[in-house]
Amino acid sequence: MLLRSPPRSLPHLLRPHLLRALSNASAAAALASPTPPPAPPLPAEWTEAPVSAVRAATSDASLFHVSLDLSSHGPLLASHVAAGQFLPFRLPSAPYPIFLAISSPPPASSSARGSFEFLVKRLPGTPSASLCDLRPGDRVRVGGTVVGRGFEVARVGDAREVLVFATGSGISPIRSLIESGFGENEKVDVSLFYGARNLQRMAYQERFSDWEARGIKIIPVLSRPDDQWTGQRGYVQNAFSRTKKVVNPSSMGAILCGHKQMTEDITRALVADGMSKDKILTNI
Repeated sequence: MLLRSPPRSLPHLLRPHLLRALSNASAAAALASPTPPPAPPLPAEWTEAPVSAVRAATSDASLFHVSLDLSSHGPLLASHVAAGQFLPFRLPSAPYPIFLAISSPPPASSSARGSFEFLVKRLPGTPSASLCDLRPGDRVRVGGTVVGRGFEVARVGDAREVLVFATGSGISPIRSLIESGFGENEKVDVSLFYGARNLQRMAYQERFSDWEARGIKIIPVLSRPDDQWTGQRGYVQNAFSRTKKVVNPSSMGAILCGHKQMTEDITRALVADGMSKDKILTNI
């Protein structure tokens, strides 16, 4: 998941009228704009970190896993305290910083304490795509601390059922959320509606078994599947409208990450069914 501007939760880094979250198709249109928005104020501190791994995350190589070795950056690692937070990057190919959601769980909840992992969309001509061409040992300039509040899960702490919605690279911070332990409480039912064009563009399939063992019910939704696909078809919001059972909205919560249209449609549907907007979480 990529932001070209800091999250809304960072008013000290960005004037409100400059904020715009970008991911997947919306990122393609915005990043191709001939007139990019004014660059936001820079983080107070920057540092350099080596790339430790770069590999394709999907069979069609539209998404890549990128890892940074931060074993010598203790304060930066310690600043990652919540799933859904971002790390600023300053890339030579970009006149402005970009902000990538961290896909690995916070170090305090993970055995992998010396690195940050990211899911990066390889969109030709965009700054983030240049990350996919790096090799282990290459160095990148990043912010000295992560930014954003992440998913404020305490707001759904009393929910008995949580619906999670992700599309495309928006699954990146959702992975961080799941692998930080969210959903492992047996008193909470967690369902993940995960949308992609097809299985060739769906990242983290190799992690599904682990996520299900953690208590997550996964509903893959493909907008352009092949003829052999027997699961949910269309867009995430369409699949939800076909299967939703919002019986007691006061005991439910939702977490959204991905396409703007999806988040808007799902939010409208949930609010119409009686769910409080305060129980609908995003990380921007």
